[in-house]
Amino acid sequence: MNDNQLLRYSRHILLEEMGIEGQQALLNARALVIGAGGLGSPVALFLAASGIGTLTLCDDDSVDLTNLQRQIAHRHSAIGTPKVHSAQASLADINPEVRVIALQERVDEARLMQLVAEADVVVDCSDNFATRYALNRVCFALNKPLVSGAATRFEGQISVFDFRRKDTPCYECLYPEQLESEETRCAVLGVFAPLVGIIGSMQAAEALKCLMGIDTTLRGRLLTVNALTMDVRTMKLSKDADCAVCGNPHP
Repeated sequence: MNDNQLLRYSRHILLEEMGIEGQQALLNARALVIGAGGLGSPVALFLAASGIGTLTLCDDDSVDLTNLQRQIAHRHSAIGTPKVHSAQASLADINPEVRVIALQERVDEARLMQLVAEADVVVDCSDNFATRYALNRVCFALNKPLVSGAATRFEGQISVFDFRRKDTPCYECLYPEQLESEETRCAVLGVFAPLVGIIGSMQAAEALKCLMGIDTTLRGRLLTVNALTMDVRTMKLSKDADCAVCGNPHP
């Protein structure tokens, strides 16, 4: 770290749990963020501010007026431009040292295999089950930590599926794909603006802890937030032996 970096990240370095070693780990790290909307905005902003070495941001959408109520990485002047390019400009303004790779594409499972293989941590900020299930399968196959978040109306949730550990449950254990859960997109149900900031900030925190080897993540736990009542709950998640993704293989 040079003198400028020591000054920029001094408040991190002062933390006993991080220090210079932890900050250096972040500077060397590669994060993959899927989605540059409500959740992806605070995730990307905090990861960049914290000094992530390389941040790959994937989203195929463009900035719309309705996004600006909650997607804080974008500005009114960016309406009509790709979200990844809008976010890239915002991140460069915050921390020009971070290498941001902006991919305007809707990634399928084959493409995810390529991108996840290059990442040290994956943050799921997508808004559909197909992408969530695909990310879960790919991260499990490649033994990569996955930080998963979701938010709609006044309710949000977050968990960490750290596939570097063989005993960790996966997203499929929590929501089996065959149950065909109904999509709950905010375009239909609405979403409280600060909620995505709360969940996204938590996702950023969990991703940073994964990268620094701090073993107090939400692995094996699901945290839920009700922003209307400010009730916060955590529940323990168990690995499903019959899970189609991470369960014990049958003979």
